[in-house]
Amino acid sequence: MQFKLLAVGAVSVLALTSAAQAQDMAALEAAAKAEGQLTTIALPHDWCGYGDVIAGFKAKYPEITVNELNPDAGSGDELEAIRANKDNKGPQAPDVIDVGFAFGPQAKSEGLIQPYKVSTWDTIPDDAKDAEGFWYGDYYGVMSFGVNTDLVENVPADWSDLLKPEYANSVALTGDPRSSNQAILAIMGSGMAKGAEPGKDSAAKGLEFFAELNKAGNFVPVTAKSATIAQGATPIVMAWDYNLLAWRDALNGNPPMEVVVPSSGVLAGVYVQAISAYAPHPNAAKLWMEYLYSDEGQLGWLKGYCHPIRFNDLSANGKVPQELLDKMPPAAAYERAVFPTIEQQDANKAAVTEGWDKVVGAAVTE
Repeated sequence: MQFKLLAVGAVSVLALTSAAQAQDMAALEAAAKAEGQLTTIALPHDWCGYGDVIAGFKAKYPEITVNELNPDAGSGDELEAIRANKDNKGPQAPDVIDVGFAFGPQAKSEGLIQPYKVSTWDTIPDDAKDAEGFWYGDYYGVMSFGVNTDLVENVPADWSDLLKPEYANSVALTGDPRSSNQAILAIMGSGMAKGAEPGKDSAAKGLEFFAELNKAGNFVPVTAKSATIAQGATPIVMAWDYNLLAWRDALNGNPPMEVVVPSSGVLAGVYVQAISAYAPHPNAAKLWMEYLYSDEGQLGWLKGYCHPIRFNDLSANGKVPQELLDKMPPAAAYERAVFPTIEQQDANKAAVTEGWDKVVGAAVTE
């Protein structure tokens, strides 16, 4: 990725100003309301502020029922849900997906998604979207550590610290590294911290790191969530900063939780949106995308500690409230962030999913 976190650039806004565009939007709204339903998948309410984002969409379009499938699913599960429901127009067929950056091209190549360019298309960075409109970036954050400071006296500052004996039975991922994008990219970050370039090398070094972590008895093969942090089952969790910050707020000091951006291997991760090629409610799906990429939808993600993909444009036009920026970690913490390319993520993903069992051999369970 070529765009920089918190950078501000002058980008023109493609607004619905002409009568023709307004008419098209009115027609889309009417068609979506006639369908009456939108089926989402893998959208936990504490992920990126999705609870409030979904509530905002419902408030704006009360005629459309939002059917939420499997909130804790991973990106691979989302694609499988489309494959499994190609001929199913019932409530188990997702209309839209929100997946890791590397899963967008995969879904396109398999014919699982359909193109649609939102009204604010021109304000999405070119290197964060498919030129034909099959998928487009929605938000990003950096891989960080969430630490239960009731149980961890010395907060780790970097990946290498996690190997210390004092962190026995303490370190966990947020999913299965064979299918969860967040877990796959945590492995990339750990490999980058060992000096590897993003891609196949970062996967090799990352798997080596996790093998060491597992052999040392520090790795906990449990899918970490805010509840497992609160229970003390996963005192240290590797996850996106926005998830950890949201969990910290929800825990409200019980237990106290610190969020740390590591000193090295600072990995920025972009997620993307797409519409299923077999969406039972295609117009509701398009309207959902219009909402997500509107100023209101983008700022909804920022409230959830995610940097929306249109952040530069919103900043350039003075549309980002300072109080939202004040709640984010200092900008300096992100200055070393690396945005891997699609090709690098694909290479890392393939090597991680194929090598996890052989190299690490720890089955991550719910």
